[in-house]
Amino acid sequence: MAARRRRRRLRKRTRRQLQLWGMAAAAAVAVWMAGNWASVWPVLLLGLAVAVVGGAGWGLWRAHRRAVGEDRQWRAQEEAKARESSMAEVDALSWQAFERYVADLCRRDGCIRVVVSGKSGDLGADVVGYLADGRKLVIQCKKYAPQRSVSSHDMQKFVGTARPEHGADVALFVTTCRAFTRDAQGLALRQDIVAVHRDLLGAWVKGAHLETLIPLNGRGSGTT
Repeated sequence: MAARRRRRRLRKRTRRQLQLWGMAAAAAVAVWMAGNWASVWPVLLLGLAVAVVGGAGWGLWRAHRRAVGEDRQWRAQEEAKARESSMAEVDALSWQAFERYVADLCRRDGCIRVVVSGKSGDLGADVVGYLADGRKLVIQCKKYAPQRSVSSHDMQKFVGTARPEHGADVALFVTTCRAFTRDAQGLALRQDIVAVHRDLLGAWVKGAHLETLIPLNGRGSGTT
């Protein structure tokens, strides 16, 4: 917000400076024209034409940029609505059904030998399977309310078991909430954990392939 106000003040200051320089230039031209009208008027007409064309071009460019920005914003809003709509079914699941649902997503994307723990005390391995290329996949599933955040403590427990206990080649922390805390996100990034927040999960549910999520390790920070 502060940066936006600074940019607004800078734009106003720049406009005032341009207006002052324009007035000074107009006054100088007027003085000079008083004695050189015959030779000056063609130049003035040319300058006026350039100004009109330039102003029209500037207006068209600004209108185009505004239209593009509005279209981009609309598309982003529609995509967010579609993701949220796709999550309605997920939100209605129990935590056990959510684990099975995530396992089905893995199978849909070509994973094999996918097993669901479905019980407590699984040391973070709610879903275990293998990618098509043979890498072992271990997934922690957290069925949280959308407004919650995954804490650093949650992430620490998963980091402590995903590879040391289960030998994961690829480790996913999948949650239905919108964000990971900054500490949890930083830990996921350092430990190469794929942090899948609500928006990424919504994209996965809609058809995004698991392989496209894996390079996003640690960057599942949710939307602002």
